[in-house]
Amino acid sequence: MKFLLVVILFAVATYLIIRLMQERGLTPPQRPKPKRRPSAPPKIVAPDDDEDFLRDLDRRRLNPEDPDNRE
Repeated sequence: MKFLLVVILFAVATYLIIRLMQERGLTPPQRPKPKRRPSAPPKIVAPDDDEDFLRDLDRRRLNPEDPDNRE
């Protein structure tokens, strides 16, 4: 029982001391968070800029009977 009383008194004393320090401005200043640079937006590739797409179109155009043609 005495141990619990000591713990409670210690908690109250610690709270009061910290509260007093905050009111008087005795706490160390908070470091500002480092600013993150906004990342570049993802590069959007249009179908006419995509080499694989253009290569597939050429293959389909040159080999219209090819069974691998996806439509």
